[in-house]
Amino acid sequence: MPTFPADDGTEIFFTDEGSGPPLLCLAGLTRNGEDFAPILPHLKAVRIIRMDARGRGRSAHADWRSYNIAQEARDVLTLLAHLALPAVGVLGTSRGGLVALALAAAAKDRLLAVALNDIGPEIMPEGLAVISGYLGRRPTARTLEAAAASLSRDPAFPGVPMTRWMEVAAARFAEGPGGLALRYDPALRDAVLGSERTGEAGDAGPPGDGWSLFAALDGLPLALIRGVNSDILAPEVADEMARRRPDMIRAEVPDRGHVPFLDEPEALAALSAWQEEWA
Repeated sequence: MPTFPADDGTEIFFTDEGSGPPLLCLAGLTRNGEDFAPILPHLKAVRIIRMDARGRGRSAHADWRSYNIAQEARDVLTLLAHLALPAVGVLGTSRGGLVALALAAAAKDRLLAVALNDIGPEIMPEGLAVISGYLGRRPTARTLEAAAASLSRDPAFPGVPMTRWMEVAAARFAEGPGGLALRYDPALRDAVLGSERTGEAGDAGPPGDGWSLFAALDGLPLALIRGVNSDILAPEVADEMARRRPDMIRAEVPDRGHVPFLDEPEALAALSAWQEEWA
């Protein structure tokens, strides 16, 4: 199992496949590299690296205080050193996109390009409220089939076939004799929402001023993919991003909330055009 030790010794899992310019895929808050499975057949002539953030997927759990964007950005730089890569393109979904923003501010020379999947410098409180309702909570569904059926009732994702929801459920949950378990450290809740035990505050958004971090992307090929039904990335925030970066490739994906699967025609067209700019 390919792993590398982070600067604090936490073992971080990654996959590395294909050849060509390197593209690092960073998943959302509670997700892992399996989130990018739907687009793997569509990404041609690139080396695809998927990293499970600390405490998620097949990466080791760590002190919940280390589940922050600054540390996760440092983990990316440690991975690049481990692979002897001077720079990569980054496709960041949600939290992964915030890590990309942090990297642009702290280590821009290590980035070739950035694509953001349903994330920007500001986060809608409505979406944070939804996340706070499930974050760190064991699912009530006891089977992957039941979890998929529950996911399929999300009104922000009409018409998605059950086969896709089964894939999503398998990526998010592990099935065992006692029912379903999370595929991430439940202590992530403390890191994001704050610890009720210690009284320490959490951090759900980008570190510092999000718009300053967005400005750090200047000069890098940039793409934005947004779900039309998103409760995380408001349309006016996406519009302002486009105003500040008129060269930004932008896609609005219908019948998708947070987050698009990335194999929708609109998302694939945007990623293809973005790839042509740097890969």
